[in-house]
Amino acid sequence: ILHEAATSNNFVTAAREMLLRAPELLPILNNYGETALFRAARYGNTAMFNFLDQEFKKKYSEQDLKTFHRKKDKSATILHASIIGAQFGVALEIAKRYEYLVSEKDSDGMTGLQHLSRDKTTFRKRSGRNLMRFINSCISSKDATVGEEDSPGWIFPWLEASRKEAERYDSALKLAKFLIKEDTSWKDTEQFVEDSDNGGKSGKSKKRGTETESKAQTPLFLATQHGCVEIAKEILARYPQAVEHVDNKGRTILHIAIKHRQLEILDDLEVKEILMKKLLRKCDKYSNSILHMVGLKDKNSIADDTQSPVVQLQKEWQLFERVQKVCSHHFFRNINKKKRTAEQIFAKNNQPLHQKAKEWLQGTAQNSSIVAVLIATVAFAAAYTVPGGSNSENGVPILINEPLFVVFTITEVLSLSFALTSVILFLSILTSPFRLIDFKRSLPRKLTLGFTTLIFSVSMMMLAFSVTIILMIRNKQQWTKVALYSASFLPVLVFAFSILPLYSSLLINSKLLKKLVSFFSSFFKCCESQTAIPSKPVQTEAASSLAPQTTRSLV
Repeated sequence: ILHEAATSNNFVTAAREMLLRAPELLPILNNYGETALFRAARYGNTAMFNFLDQEFKKKYSEQDLKTFHRKKDKSATILHASIIGAQFGVALEIAKRYEYLVSEKDSDGMTGLQHLSRDKTTFRKRSGRNLMRFINSCISSKDATVGEEDSPGWIFPWLEASRKEAERYDSALKLAKFLIKEDTSWKDTEQFVEDSDNGGKSGKSKKRGTETESKAQTPLFLATQHGCVEIAKEILARYPQAVEHVDNKGRTILHIAIKHRQLEILDDLEVKEILMKKLLRKCDKYSNSILHMVGLKDKNSIADDTQSPVVQLQKEWQLFERVQKVCSHHFFRNINKKKRTAEQIFAKNNQPLHQKAKEWLQGTAQNSSIVAVLIATVAFAAAYTVPGGSNSENGVPILINEPLFVVFTITEVLSLSFALTSVILFLSILTSPFRLIDFKRSLPRKLTLGFTTLIFSVSMMMLAFSVTIILMIRNKQQWTKVALYSASFLPVLVFAFSILPLYSSLLINSKLLKKLVSFFSSFFKCCESQTAIPSKPVQTEAASSLAPQTTRSLV
């Protein structure tokens, strides 16, 4: 009964009455070898946990309390239970109250920090966390305590899930910082020592602590592997020497970050030039360099379903080039123990993605070229069907003197030109050999330009249609014009929004936006510098004109 009461904060009074009538209920274990204190910790019930903890302290000594903080089979502690249950607020209270539990390990040899370092759901990238913190501070009159019932001040149910997620993330981050300060399990690994005689291909390693098992890696490697970037950065900030450690396969944090595509950690390591030079020369026990790790992508890494196979393959190429730039030249042809270079591994392991990207690109280019041909046909036919008709005597358009007729002509020409350009680009894609290296720049660039010209073609065609409507209904009421204009641009909006996710991913991945921004920023800076140059000669001329007068006055 006490175990059931421990699942909610609302039953604290009932639990107090139970223990007054039957004190022997307190140390009773359930079928899992847990006391009611475990249940309160697992469900994150702060009030119930504090009550039961005080009851245990009243009746048992400090040494006896340690037995109740573990399961009967000693497989886990109350700290493990609260962290695994994602009750980070209670876990932080437990860690502060019983610091000896921070270094305690479960049956798998895992500490609480190691379990927290595997929680990629909590530390997953989410947008809007700062906004939720601001809304929470504005609506709540006081800070909500993790584990307490929901505040009645919340009148927007659709924000509740986001609020809870933001609070859980903040609690997990506070817990991680405290555990990193107290936990020393990061030392249980090997530390490599450079060997200057082997050309940097491998390194000797010396034991530090006990070698961790594969299922109980250090928090740094676990955080890097599962994408808990905040934990990895905090460990490296507090213990910079941890960057030189290796796992039981001889891999450094750089190997792990590249293998699991944790580019934020790679960015953070690239800033540390001295440490980066040491890590670059290290190979694992199978003679795999960090360049090999680009091809040895983790199979459990979840690809972004919103991105096309072409974008995914281009990102793989970009990462390969990025690592290749920072690597030493002798690593380009470095052979591992399976007699394979990094390029061979990259080509072999990306073969399924290459085939998928090829099929997707062929279908997309074929369908898009059909659409472009249809648009070109409509634009070509519209050029011979001018609005208002033509003069029967000389064939000159009747509305040729109207200003909007010039707009109609220009938009028709542009629509036809963009459509034909799009057809040529998509045909060049269909006739390409689809080699793996073509997906680095050539094919994605053609696809981006093809979509760009296709979008412009549709826009110009609909603009020409709108101009035609204006020329035909000039004497109609204003609301009629607005309704027709809106209806004419509806297909453009539908087409733009349907193609926007793919087009934006291609545009961002090709770094075209970044190049345009840098070009315009440098252009404006150049203009500003040119306008600022004439001000200096004017001052010198004025000073030189004053100089003779001063000389004559002195004479």
